[in-house]
Amino acid sequence: MIIRNCAGGVVFKDEKVLILKNEKNEWVLPKGKIRNDSIPPETAVERVEYEAGVEAKIVSSAGETAYEFYSITRNAAVSNKIIWFIMESENEEYSINKEEGFSEGGFYPIEEAIELVTYSQDKSLVSLSYKRFLEYKEYKSKLSLA
Repeated sequence: MIIRNCAGGVVFKDEKVLILKNEKNEWVLPKGKIRNDSIPPETAVERVEYEAGVEAKIVSSAGETAYEFYSITRNAAVSNKIIWFIMESENEEYSINKEEGFSEGGFYPIEEAIELVTYSQDKSLVSLSYKRFLEYKEYKSKLSLA
């Protein structure tokens, strides 16, 4: 089995989250393989920018997910282990990387995004990350009032 370590971002702008539609017509979150000497946070930020053209900063870790599939091109089973980060974008500007196989995407209201997202573990990830994002925003606003 091929094991791939990956990192990705759950990117929020206010009450919206960034999701993408891939070449398999699956709604997913931006993520990618951690390459060479990169570290997970760098990879997450880079993949969000590469896949969706979104500049975002990390505000917290979000946890990990894993899934397995059979790769026909590699003729082997693959296990993707993904470290996720909660991220925030300053605006809703995006540019979907169609050369990477993405056909649609953008910032969607949380409930709509959760309905669209293909995989149940990603739906849970968006929901839990949004709760943590709101806690972060509340904490940040209390600091600015102090």
